Amino acid sequence: IVFLGNGPSGICLSYLLSGYVPYLKRDSIHPHPILQRKLEEAPDISILDQDLEYLSEGLEGRSHSPVALLFDTLQRPDTDFGGTAESVLTWWHETNRAIPHLVLGRNAPGGAWHSIEGSMITLSRGEWMGLPDLPFKDWLKQKRRGLRNNRATAEDIAQYYQYYVIKKGLQKNFKCDTVVTSVRKVSAESISNHAQKDLQESSDSLWNLNEKSTEVFQVDGFFKTVKGNKEPFSIYAENVVLATGTYDGPTWLRVKGENLSYVHHQLSALEEAVKNNNISIMSDPVLIVGAGLTAADAILFAHHCNIPVIHVFRRRVSDPGLIFNQLPKMMYPEYHKVHQMMKEQSAACAGPYECYVSFPEHHVLSFGKDKKCIIQDKNGYQKAYKISMALVLTGSNPNLSFLPNNGIDLAMDSDQPVNPKRNPIDVDPFTYECTQEKGLYALGPLAGDNFVRFVQGGALAVASSLLKKANKNPP
Repeated sequence: IVFLGNGPSGICLSYLLSGYVPYLKRDSIHPHPILQRKLEEAPDISILDQDLEYLSEGLEGRSHSPVALLFDTLQRPDTDFGGTAESVLTWWHETNRAIPHLVLGRNAPGGAWHSIEGSMITLSRGEWMGLPDLPFKDWLKQKRRGLRNNRATAEDIAQYYQYYVIKKGLQKNFKCDTVVTSVRKVSAESISNHAQKDLQESSDSLWNLNEKSTEVFQVDGFFKTVKGNKEPFSIYAENVVLATGTYDGPTWLRVKGENLSYVHHQLSALEEAVKNNNISIMSDPVLIVGAGLTAADAILFAHHCNIPVIHVFRRRVSDPGLIFNQLPKMMYPEYHKVHQMMKEQSAACAGPYECYVSFPEHHVLSFGKDKKCIIQDKNGYQKAYKISMALVLTGSNPNLSFLPNNGIDLAMDSDQPVNPKRNPIDVDPFTYECTQEKGLYALGPLAGDNFVRFVQGGALAVASSLLKKANKNPP
């Protein structure tokens, strides 16, 4: 089995496939009475070997995935109500149930968390970032640190994921500095014996394909060596897990002039410009496009540096789909402040905030070489502004160029590109196997699970399915 992606989804699945098996803790009582009754029906059978559809039926919460809600509530029974009840799971290490696998990733274990500005505070509460059987807050206590407003920094999270892989003895399954260029189905007969030698030292049993397999996946790519060279490899696997996340490529507006040098698609460009004194309090305004949390982070940063901002976004400020309308004010005071600015300081009415003006229900028409930007409102009325730089922060898209047709055939709507929020990969909700391609699984944002606390249920579903396929379930 080969996983592509070594973020939290891949780490959690590696843990489950390394023989770590969850059971109901003796004498534990789950606060959900119907779930508790179901758990009592088979207290000595591991959760991996039970009917996940039956256990998760009737659960409600902040995810659309039944298995994500199940695994989350087993680990954090009353967390959505502010409670701190302990997990009802206990973990046993049953080495005879381990399945050989390889986790390929571009970065160190932790995936995109290593690419995020280290001081950024996570949206989710710190304890929701934790992986099975090693609470995040316990790790943080070892560092003699506490959580700021119950939340953690991106640097903490990245370090925790690396620590987790070492602490749980998973590092032998991880191969970092790896770029996958192609995944495709091939006939098992066409595979030559010598093609596997690149990685054979990892585990001999890894390459013993099931004799019944007529088709397998060929995974091609290269390793980046210490000297900067590229060493190609080809691996063959009966099952491949896509867990590459969505941090790969920022979304473009696809308007005229967007490729000009003063138009950027990452928050780091603003930080860099301030550091190099390229923009300051005296500069023309910075244009920020988008109404998500990255755009909010950019506004907060600019506000802190007294840099004037023009903020353009398509939605109404009161739109329930706007992330700010879904966040509790007490937990997210800084984002509540941005939302306040968006409401009170629009171009239509002056408000109390200096150096900021918002344009709800507007979109960018074009960027000019003279740094003039033209924006348009919902009625077609246009305005032009001279700006110092533009930040287009409207989300990111996964890079699935290694799949045939960029993975579009696997999506819910097979006429549109894969998008974690609008068009995820179509998977079976209880195995996370792609409905269009047996043997291929998708986890995390690619399958529509966008928060760390909920990607773990997908890993549970995949592990349960793979254990059944490998016939590693107990009698």
